[in-house]
Amino acid sequence: MKNSNEIAPATGKLGILLVGLGAVSTTFIAGVHAVRRGLAAPIGSLTQMGTIRLGKRTDGRSPLIKDFLPLAALDDMVFGAWDIFEDNCYEAARTAGVIEPDLLSQMKDELSSIKPWPAVFDRRYVKRLDGPNVKKGASKRDLADQVRADIQQFKTANGVDRLVMVWCGSTEVFMTEGEAHASLEAFERALDESDEAVPSSMVYAYAALKEGIPFANAAPNLTVDTPAMLELAAQTGSPLCGKDLKTGQTLIKTIIAPGLKARLLGIAGWYSTNILGNRDGEVLDDPESFKTKEESKKSVLDYILQPDLYPSLYAQLCHVVRINYYPPRGDNKEGWDNIDLVGWLGYPMQLKINFLCRDSVLAAPIVLDVALFLDLAQRAGMSGIQEWLSFYFKSPMHAAELYPEHDLFIQLMKLKNTLRHLKGEELITHLGLEYYD
Repeated sequence: MKNSNEIAPATGKLGILLVGLGAVSTTFIAGVHAVRRGLAAPIGSLTQMGTIRLGKRTDGRSPLIKDFLPLAALDDMVFGAWDIFEDNCYEAARTAGVIEPDLLSQMKDELSSIKPWPAVFDRRYVKRLDGPNVKKGASKRDLADQVRADIQQFKTANGVDRLVMVWCGSTEVFMTEGEAHASLEAFERALDESDEAVPSSMVYAYAALKEGIPFANAAPNLTVDTPAMLELAAQTGSPLCGKDLKTGQTLIKTIIAPGLKARLLGIAGWYSTNILGNRDGEVLDDPESFKTKEESKKSVLDYILQPDLYPSLYAQLCHVVRINYYPPRGDNKEGWDNIDLVGWLGYPMQLKINFLCRDSVLAAPIVLDVALFLDLAQRAGMSGIQEWLSFYFKSPMHAAELYPEHDLFIQLMKLKNTLRHLKGEELITHLGLEYYD
């Protein structure tokens, strides 16, 4: 990592490459355009609205994060995307139905100019979707080369200085690490052989990392969680983060569970169910894709509650997760949680939560923050897994010998301390004894 005074400045244009031009991507792009024009506020974005305390509480120094760090400006962002459907960004946003038509119409020209490139897509990995705008190639290596050509052409055509890629595509079928993922050599051989162990998301990740571009995985797919991808990221100096954006129900879990554990309240059961009707819901209606999402969502409580350390409180926890595709709801997801608590002397209690959220509205500011922070990380000389960005993910990437940190408040402390470190500021421990010496 470079010293704080060596962070390269955020000069020129930043290209944001999005895999998938569905509800999340269009809400993100339209949102950035709306904020640029003063039509809306960037609510939910730490990079745009968050502050960071520097020094002691008595110092009164809490600048905006975007003023404290050399982040790329929203006006310098340029967008490109791949999708299996040919609709431009405006048409796709209308189809997604997240943003009101009156607001969208004010940005029609800008959004209509963003037309997706043909996507790398294979129904073996996402069984409930199909579309006409798909690349064809002699091998998966050929497909990766086509993606690299798209990237290079986009960079030249738009005069872009730096790039970040974010997978905003669908949840693929459940996969585990195998021989094809054990090394970069093995993976490139698998590309040449069009091995089934290489899903579409890995083709994109490989293309991005070969181009030295930071990559974020916004879905629960395996994608870059393999030795092969980590080896490639190290070679090209590319930062990585993921996986699966922490938006609705899991966001609530990572807020509530740490509080219950802090008070040492027992949990006998946690039943979670979701209904949603967008494309994500349709994909997750397939059991194999649901398995991928389920693994991402269910691990959260295990790591937060640490049943091995608190067996009498959490070892017998019954944790159930359900996701139901319900078309009338569209992007307005609803999460129901029933939590069966155990209090003093073993007396039972219950906590019930009904979160009527908007999935893409929660996801869009995360895409913005992750893109800006990955760009910052690369300019600071940071490559490989960016664990300090765990704050944004359901199943955060981490070193092989570590367990992931899921507690939202610890994650935020880790993120802000990393930003302080990058600028040579004192880390905040919250010890507080210095005020009473």
